[in-house]
Amino acid sequence: MTDDALARAIDEAARDLPYPDGRPGRFLDMAAVAALAGRFGLPPRHVEIAALGAGICPLRYARNLRAFTMAEQARLLASRAALVGLGGLGGGLVENLVRAGVGIVRAADGDVFEETNLNRQLLSCQATLGAPKAVAAAARAAAVNPSVAFTAHAGFLDEAGMAALLAGADVAVDALGGLADRPALVAAARSRNVPLVTGAVAGYTAIVATVRPGEPSPSEIFGGSGPAAEDVLGCPSPAVMAVAALMAAEAIRLLAGRPPALAGKALIVDLETMHFDTVSF
Repeated sequence: MTDDALARAIDEAARDLPYPDGRPGRFLDMAAVAALAGRFGLPPRHVEIAALGAGICPLRYARNLRAFTMAEQARLLASRAALVGLGGLGGGLVENLVRAGVGIVRAADGDVFEETNLNRQLLSCQATLGAPKAVAAAARAAAVNPSVAFTAHAGFLDEAGMAALLAGADVAVDALGGLADRPALVAAARSRNVPLVTGAVAGYTAIVATVRPGEPSPSEIFGGSGPAAEDVLGCPSPAVMAVAALMAAEAIRLLAGRPPALAGKALIVDLETMHFDTVSF
């Protein structure tokens, strides 16, 4: 099958529908994407990329536009993200990255769900207690958006493992808890020359930053001694969900080809007082 044959098949399968704002548009629904992927022996995201290139929007992304142009949506589908941590922040990040259409997501977490995760971790529920977080994340990603090539390693990573996970990634995302393992991830991102989006929560206070290769990370400034702040102050769900969304927004900006909003800066959030401040490193 040729590219021309795929283009003709996409055009024939497309439907004329209005966008939510009333503009006319042409769309490819998920049943058509799946059928064309099977017919041409292609990953579904490749069909969606080809459709976007022809000005036809996969229906699942209709409400991403005007937030992203068709070219940016296609770039998201061709992009690669590496995510370390699939707990509170990681579960929210999986949800946002997959729904946005980030094409390839590689993740890792060696932990299993326990009852104390239920207050905040999106992927946890009574049915998943005792189950590996990586398995739950992969199942959620497949259920939400099968066009995304999502893989999750059920294991803890050292610096070499993190570097392997980050190979070929366009962005690394730090959803680790505490500070102990963050220096290894910062070092791995530097070695791979990959920008790192990082975030942390302690009580209703949180921080989000983008670390370009060679620049300082908040974790290096704060140090790693003593008990984790989140263990002392807690991890309420609104703070965790909000920070996961902020991190996802910054990662998606980068993957869409836009400049980072938080490079060399950190967004400090206090949800108790609803104060948002940005500081420069």
